[in-house]
Amino acid sequence: MQSLKELYKIGRGPSSSHTMGPERAAKLMKARHPAADAFAVTLYGSLSSTGRGHGTDRVLKETFTPKPCKVTFDSATPTPVHPNTLDIYAYERGKQLAVSRFYSVGGGDIRIEGEPGENTGIDDEVYPLKTFDEISAYCRDRNIRLWQYVRQCEGDGIFEYLSSVWESMKNSIHEGLTTSGVLPGCLGTQRRALQLYNQRHIDESAQTRENRLVCAYAFAVSEQNASGGVIVTAPTCGSCGVVPSVLKYMQETRGFSDEEIARALAAGGLIGNIIKTNASISGAECGCQAEIGSACSMAAAALAELFEMGIGQIEYAAEVAMEHHLGLTCDPIAGLVQIPCIERNAVAAMRAINALSLANFLADSRKISFDLIVKTMYNTGKDLLNSYRETSSGGLAKYYPVDKLHFE
Repeated sequence: MQSLKELYKIGRGPSSSHTMGPERAAKLMKARHPAADAFAVTLYGSLSSTGRGHGTDRVLKETFTPKPCKVTFDSATPTPVHPNTLDIYAYERGKQLAVSRFYSVGGGDIRIEGEPGENTGIDDEVYPLKTFDEISAYCRDRNIRLWQYVRQCEGDGIFEYLSSVWESMKNSIHEGLTTSGVLPGCLGTQRRALQLYNQRHIDESAQTRENRLVCAYAFAVSEQNASGGVIVTAPTCGSCGVVPSVLKYMQETRGFSDEEIARALAAGGLIGNIIKTNASISGAECGCQAEIGSACSMAAAALAELFEMGIGQIEYAAEVAMEHHLGLTCDPIAGLVQIPCIERNAVAAMRAINALSLANFLADSRKISFDLIVKTMYNTGKDLLNSYRETSSGGLAKYYPVDKLHFE
């Protein structure tokens, strides 16, 4: 498995697979062909269907600037390898120098057709073990926690990086809570994080307050993402609000240190890495269960680590969080990462806290392993109709009257 640096990426939204991935591919193509004076990109599958709403064409043109780049949307050609497929052509004086096919596989990662791995200088084998069963057995044999396994594999430097990740997460919450107005795009979506944060219920119980604040933090990060602000993929842009919202709330109410939060991020990151390696974190490939479901699992595991639960309880929390997102469709209206994406982050954050509570009581009676639920999620995603896998052609995206909207 790759380093957690390849899971938690600090960058601009709104989509890890539709903006970060294509941007990474464009930068690589640009570096490989410095003599090229023009480029062209053809987007297929989900990249073609929702690329305009996600700003894929915009980020590609900006990446190749000052050299011109023509972007073509091709929704007709099949994408048998991965739904996020793009071809990039390099030209010099009108003559084609090269063409490469890239796959944006989620979380900002790319694969290149005909080449092993990602070929961007990243070591794919930082972690020799790839399933939760393997990792938990290793940790039990040595009496170490998940975050200690992360340190063994990555060295102490990973916690310096996770500290920077946490600072960025907190900053995205702060920015989201201090910004109002309307999000970009044709929907006219109002920012609501500040309203949630300030609008205390007249007879607010402790439980209501927890719900309101956690949701406010999730809205804040997700709205920053939707506006193209800086966020951390956890594991994707579209699901970036779940992990930071629950950790922020617990730090404020329970006094956990930044060091403890970094350890929680390490444990949650392992969960995300297992899903990414053995299944998918791409909404275009497996629906929103792969994004929000994965984020909820990561958040639940991170919370269980914060409370120093046993490894079996951590597994149960992560498993419950994913199990009850199985079949969740990806149907962003107008291809924008706004509706239902923003609310979905808040709901998943609360579900992660619920999974933590269940793990505290029921872990010793569990029947389903985390590895089994990851396999189930992947195959469920493959069984979903294409219209429910980030094409904006099914679900809410189908029935919302987008024909009456003005695309900016």
